[in-house]
Amino acid sequence: MDIRKVKKLIELLENSQLAEIEIKEGEEAIRISRMSSAAPAPVLAAPASIPAPAAPPADSPVDEPAKSSIPEGHAVTSPMVGTFYSSPSPEAKNFCEIGSKVKVGETICIIEAMKIFNEIEADKAGTVIAILKENGDPTEFGETLFVIE
Repeated sequence: MDIRKVKKLIELLENSQLAEIEIKEGEEAIRISRMSSAAPAPVLAAPASIPAPAAPPADSPVDEPAKSSIPEGHAVTSPMVGTFYSSPSPEAKNFCEIGSKVKVGETICIIEAMKIFNEIEADKAGTVIAILKENGDPTEFGETLFVIE
């Protein structure tokens, strides 16, 4: 994309009430935003018509989060928000399975974030005892993906 076009888009954004402009020309795309990418987007409050969930009574037992179903061992967590993939392509075999022996630095999955495929490596050697994500599942930052014993 020509730099003159980019400069013109910036001028259009500055002279308008828009917060962001995104243009796609064939395979090229550009997004210009007034907000810094380092700052999180503001969170809007839910409309008043949606009731807040009721808190459980103080004397009732509170369910443990899903962490209780995660086996003991070394947790390999997601370093980013994205989509989990267990193999390099749909036809290829998985990087690892339950019972696989892995070495430090060995690729164990891929997380796609913003059309970039990031290889996630084992940070501990051992045996994979749990895989907590399915192919195509969304991941959150810090979410446990694997347990290595």
